[in-house]
Amino acid sequence: MKPSPKLPVALTIAGSDSGGGAGVQADLKTFAALGVHGTTAITCLTAQNPRQVVGIEPCSPEIVRQQIEAVFAELPPAAVKTGMLYSAGIIRVIAGLLAGVAVRGHLVVDPVMVSTSGAKLLKPSAVKRLTEELFPLAAVITPNLDETAVLLGRKPSSVEEMRAAAKALWCRYGCAVLVKGGHLAGRREAADIFFDGRTELLLTAPFIRGLHLHGTGCTYSAAIAAHLALGCELPEAVFRAKETVTRAIAGSRRVGSHTALVP
Repeated sequence: MKPSPKLPVALTIAGSDSGGGAGVQADLKTFAALGVHGTTAITCLTAQNPRQVVGIEPCSPEIVRQQIEAVFAELPPAAVKTGMLYSAGIIRVIAGLLAGVAVRGHLVVDPVMVSTSGAKLLKPSAVKRLTEELFPLAAVITPNLDETAVLLGRKPSSVEEMRAAAKALWCRYGCAVLVKGGHLAGRREAADIFFDGRTELLLTAPFIRGLHLHGTGCTYSAAIAAHLALGCELPEAVFRAKETVTRAIAGSRRVGSHTALVP
């Protein structure tokens, strides 16, 4: 029998969403849809549904360490993404491990800070450790408008301000930046800005009104990681990930009384 072709491996380091719409559940669905084998290191258990986060139970830094080490021992990933990290202790362990492996060009850091429903998913004391220890390892960071406001002290309110913010974040942290503008008010298109010091991309898609979704940011960053694992260069991976998340939104389906993405 002819051996099966190898699937590239991607690792998501993030929280678990009991509602299945965000976190590692969204990441794994995205990896699978794009032909990548997904592995996980769970940082937190969350009790949540599309309406709200009811509770958060962080994992110990030690079990996070063991999960990452177990994956790298037998299933070394071609790309890694991080999502909800929650605490400084968890970030310290992740940064220490990833600094010792060859993921610099294939690490996507989604600086998850607040859920769509408003729950805080990153302790204020952990922001400094995230920016000082994990951002320097990242190929790209993917803040939304609210996260950009935390990182820069000002929230972009136009595409031009998003462009300026992406350049300011690149100058400050030295990694490529994707500023996501899906919640930018008064626009007919969902616009994002990518900047890596040389290449700037304006990525747009028609804004679909009337949908109340969560997990789009997770899907977007997971798709970037998946395309990196498949061998794309970073700008192409971001471009293709925008197409992936746009299709997922357009193909969303009713689940219970809510709407869910379909990567």
